[in-house]
Amino acid sequence: MIKGIGIDITEIKRIQEMLQKHPQFVSKVLTPAEKKQYEQLGGPRALEYLAGRWSLKESFSKAYGTGIGSAVGFQDIEIVDNELGAPVVTKAPFEGRVHASVSHTAVNVITEILLEETND
Repeated sequence: MIKGIGIDITEIKRIQEMLQKHPQFVSKVLTPAEKKQYEQLGGPRALEYLAGRWSLKESFSKAYGTGIGSAVGFQDIEIVDNELGAPVVTKAPFEGRVHASVSHTAVNVITEILLEETND
């Protein structure tokens, strides 16, 4: 049974500006496992990854019904790429299945999270 759906669109330039103003931004948004993947990327791909994780976590918080804040923070959600490059949620405050999708252009990143309750 679907428990929540969240989508987000983020301008990559906005994330780049935040990163330039606040160097600690990466550590605020990314978990250690995500940061490890981020550090293996370079140039525009690294920025796309960071913007994608920001947007995925925003989408999760919308699907969960809380938004990012005191109930759910960036470090409470972890989404790493599998060997094929697909985003996989490895940590979240939701007990069921979490489906994630991310896509981007040179300008924007769009994400969707679907929360599925399971009876496992």
